[in-house]
Amino acid sequence: MESHDHASTPHPMRHVLSLRDFRLLFVGVSTSLLGDQFALIATPWLVLQLTGDPLALGIVLALEGIPRALFMLFGGAVTDRFSPRVIMLAADIARLVLAALMAVAVLTGMVHIWMLYVFALGFGLVAGFAVPAGNSIVPLLVEEQDLQAGNSLVMGAGQLVGFVGPVVAGILIGQFAESLVGVGLAFGIDAATFAVSAIMLLLMRSGGRLPTPIASSATAAQESIGAAIVAGLRHVWADPPLRLIFLVIAAINFLFVGPILVGVPVLADQRLPEGALAFGLLMSGFAGGNLGGFLLAGILPRPTGQTMRLLLLALLAVFGLALCIVAVIRMTWVDVSLMVLLGIGNGYVTILLFTWIQTRTPRAMLGRMMSLLTLSSAGLVPVSQALAGTLGAWNVTLLFGLAGGCLVLLTLWVAVQPALATFSDSLVANA
Repeated sequence: MESHDHASTPHPMRHVLSLRDFRLLFVGVSTSLLGDQFALIATPWLVLQLTGDPLALGIVLALEGIPRALFMLFGGAVTDRFSPRVIMLAADIARLVLAALMAVAVLTGMVHIWMLYVFALGFGLVAGFAVPAGNSIVPLLVEEQDLQAGNSLVMGAGQLVGFVGPVVAGILIGQFAESLVGVGLAFGIDAATFAVSAIMLLLMRSGGRLPTPIASSATAAQESIGAAIVAGLRHVWADPPLRLIFLVIAAINFLFVGPILVGVPVLADQRLPEGALAFGLLMSGFAGGNLGGFLLAGILPRPTGQTMRLLLLALLAVFGLALCIVAVIRMTWVDVSLMVLLGIGNGYVTILLFTWIQTRTPRAMLGRMMSLLTLSSAGLVPVSQALAGTLGAWNVTLLFGLAGGCLVLLTLWVAVQPALATFSDSLVANA
């Protein structure tokens, strides 16, 4: 990590942006995330233009999503073996090639649906390595006391480009409505953003404490990838506070994501007079609140000890009570306000727990812990969405009430766990 004069004690967000390597990472990641939004719009649009078949779209999405999940743990172990920077660079180059080939195929009129299948499969495989690597590099570029600010900047940038990117991509594709030129340009832009990200990674200086491959140690060199994955799982299980937080994260996503993504449109359609407008306001409120929560986490000092424990319990309780209120209220402005509140809480607790896990994890295990964190966050989401769809079709009030009630019960359960007593800023890592 780069040294910095702390005599003037600058704000952590200002401080991390003064670090050359972090600035390079921030620019590269923000740019590539913007490009991802172009591919996110261009890919399904191209599938439907080529086939008009929703099944084909489902196959493309599955070919991207399934390999990403299957290779996540493997990617985390490989990240720990070769360093996040190396894996991120390799992933950027691979995705640059894939996106550029798609751009050429579309712009020359040679594109076929099988090419999209290959493209999606390739992107999914690479993402299984890129995600844990990307989530592991910030702790290696900033000091521990600045880690929460660094995470909030990177995640906040991702949330912001999530607002802007789809709109710009849609406008670009719409300008060429009679052809696929806009789609080809969108893939070309995605490729260019990966080139920018790769250049930023190459420009990073290796001085300070930038990622050092753990394979340099004799033990790591002799350890198989499978054994490394098992060691990561054992590390989580052997640390009661860490195990508790992984369970809490999985439970929150299971109880929270389905009602938000599936229940909110049903709620707007069935109960709110504004209909589609209400749906847009509710989702925009949640997304805006999420961005606010990310930024709030970067602005406020990191809570410690008892404050952190109380904050975690308070946020869990607020999540549950807010969903219970949404279950019975029929006023759009109240629902939008609650969605903003939920978004702020979600963004803040995401940064809080993400940072806590990173600081509690030995550097040699960062990749594996980040891959486990991603799986615990996203692994139950499809089940949550399926259950939310089933309950929402039957009774949307029951959906939100049940989810909120379970979150309140989760709060009470966490409050009596012995591991919570040691859940603090007493960190074990950086060993």
